[in-house]
Amino acid sequence: MRRTAPVPDAARSDADLCAGIARAHGRTFSLAAGLLPDDKRRGAFALYAFCRVADDIVDVAAEVDPGAAGRLAHHRHSLHEALAGRASEPVLREVAWTVDRFGVPQRSLDELLDGVMRDTEPVHPVDWAELRAYCEGVAGSVGEMCTHVFGVPGGRHATAVRRGRALGVAMQLTNILRDIGEDARAGRCYLADDELADAGFTRAEVLERRDLARDPRWRAFMRTQIIRARRLYAGAHRGIPLLAPDARACATACARGYALILDAIEQQAYDTIGVRAVVPSWQKARLLMSVVRARPA
Repeated sequence: MRRTAPVPDAARSDADLCAGIARAHGRTFSLAAGLLPDDKRRGAFALYAFCRVADDIVDVAAEVDPGAAGRLAHHRHSLHEALAGRASEPVLREVAWTVDRFGVPQRSLDELLDGVMRDTEPVHPVDWAELRAYCEGVAGSVGEMCTHVFGVPGGRHATAVRRGRALGVAMQLTNILRDIGEDARAGRCYLADDELADAGFTRAEVLERRDLARDPRWRAFMRTQIIRARRLYAGAHRGIPLLAPDARACATACARGYALILDAIEQQAYDTIGVRAVVPSWQKARLLMSVVRARPA
C-alpha cells in the first residue's frame, strides 16, 4: 500500500472535525470511507462535511427563507476565499487541501452550491428531465468530486466521471423516495408533476394526504420510481472498475449500501409517507463485510 505523508497537527484538527461530521450524519458513507487509504479518506470526509454544511443552511430554513440564500452566498464566498489560500473555516481549509491534492474542479463545488440554492425556494419539477437536473446539481456534482478523490488510472476519466455522477443521481433519487413524508410535512415535494398526474395524483395530495400509501396507484407509482433508481445504480456500477483499485471497495459499499434503502421501501409496502425506510445496522455491517472479503488480497 502506498505510504502517505503524516498530517500536520494544525491540519489534523480540521480533518478530525470533518470526519466527525461525516460519522455523525452519514453512517453508510463513513463506514464505506473507512475502506479508503488515509489521504483519500481525508478528502472524502472533507467533501462530505462541505456538502453537509451547505445542506444544513437550507434544511434549517422554512420553505421560503430569504436569509438562507444570503447565508449560502456567504458560504460560497468563503469557499472561493479558501481556494485562493485565505481559508478562515476548518471545513473549508480541508476542502482547499482536497482540491489541491486531488484536482477536484471548483466548478463541481459551485455546481453543488447552485443546486442547494434551489432549495431556498420551492422545487417543483414538471418532469423527470427537471428532476434529474436538480439531482445532478445537488448530487451528481458530488459524484464527480468523489471520482477525482478516488482516482481514475488508464485514461478513462470522462467515462468514470459520468458514471460517478449517475451514482449521485441514483442516491439523490433514493433520498427523495425515502423522505416523501418528511418533505411533505416541511411543505416540499420533489416528485415530477407529470409522473404524479400519470399515476392519478397531484402535488397537493402528496403534501396533504397521509393515506396515499394505502392506494394501489401509489404503490405502482413507487415501483416505477424504484425501477428507475435501480437502473441508475446499475449504470453507475459499470464505472467502479475504472477507479483506482484502492477506492473500488469504498465506491461499491456506497452504491450497494445506499441501494439497500430501496429494498427497505419495498419491505414496508412503499409507505414512505408515514414511515421512514431504515436499513438495519446488521444489514449494513453484513454488506461491508462482503465487500471487504471480495477485495483482492
